[in-house]
Amino acid sequence: MGAPVTQASQQLAQLVRDEMHLAQVEMVQKGKRFGIGGGLFGGAGMVAFLALQALVATGIAAFALVLPVWASALTVFGVLLVIAGVLTFVGKKQVAQAAPPTPEQAIESIKADVAEIKEKAHR
Repeated sequence: MGAPVTQASQQLAQLVRDEMHLAQVEMVQKGKRFGIGGGLFGGAGMVAFLALQALVATGIAAFALVLPVWASALTVFGVLLVIAGVLTFVGKKQVAQAAPPTPEQAIESIKADVAEIKEKAHR
């Protein structure tokens, strides 16, 4: 009787270690996604700031010069704004994929393991 209990104890300890490793790997992956998403949001903010600078330059050029310079400055503003929109969308998608910051796969695996252990204990 002692050998099966010892073996079950060792297997349970190994299972817990494996599940903890899985949780750690999952949290690292989610952390990377949060980092990428945050970096993209930062990039979007920087590009939006540049877009505002281009808008100011557009206003100055519109008052100081003829239409072609004004039109080109407005075009630059529009392009920078589109880039900011794309970066914001991609950053939001990255953050959404990382949330919630819990090791969901590991939790589900642990629940399944506990259910199986309970089922075998009742036999």
